[in-house]
Amino acid sequence: MSEMISRNEALELLKEHNKEAFHIQHGLTVEGVMRWFARELGYGEDEEYWGLVGLLHDVDFEEYPEEHCIKAPEILAAAGVGDDMIRSICSHGYGLTGVDIQPEHEMEKVLYACDELTGIIGAAALMRPSKSVMDMELKSLKKKYKSANFAAGCSREVIGRGAEMLGWELADLQQRTLDAMKSCEASVNEEMAAL
Repeated sequence: MSEMISRNEALELLKEHNKEAFHIQHGLTVEGVMRWFARELGYGEDEEYWGLVGLLHDVDFEEYPEEHCIKAPEILAAAGVGDDMIRSICSHGYGLTGVDIQPEHEMEKVLYACDELTGIIGAAALMRPSKSVMDMELKSLKKKYKSANFAAGCSREVIGRGAEMLGWELADLQQRTLDAMKSCEASVNEEMAAL
């Protein structure tokens, strides 16, 4: 693993390039999801790396939506992020934004599969009286997922391709990502309240 910037530096970098609370919350959520998967899949010693990749994955999205994952390397390199982390971050744009960096490591495949799915789960949570994932069950997520008009900006095709890359059933990916979001919801909310 290459040199890493600190978690505080990564958060400041995200906030420097993203002013909308939604984008910051998404970065924090994907960070928490990636940390959960690192522990769950036996990469606990790399949890910080997985988390930082999740936190920074959309660093260029708000400023450069048409060049997402194309502007990121420049922003990340200038902040001292190593080449391997830049590669991992940009791999989640594979096939979407003119990025031809295919997810290879299991961590990259998890990011690719979960990024869009966290958006659907987050949108589904906002529809609930609790506004939380804590009381959400897989069956209600599946119902929202099947409705193409619900969270239409989140690509089911990418999620399906990600599950395939990982060799997981879609329902398994959905359940695991839901569990991962439950594990970090409180800390994300706390951090957002402090911003």
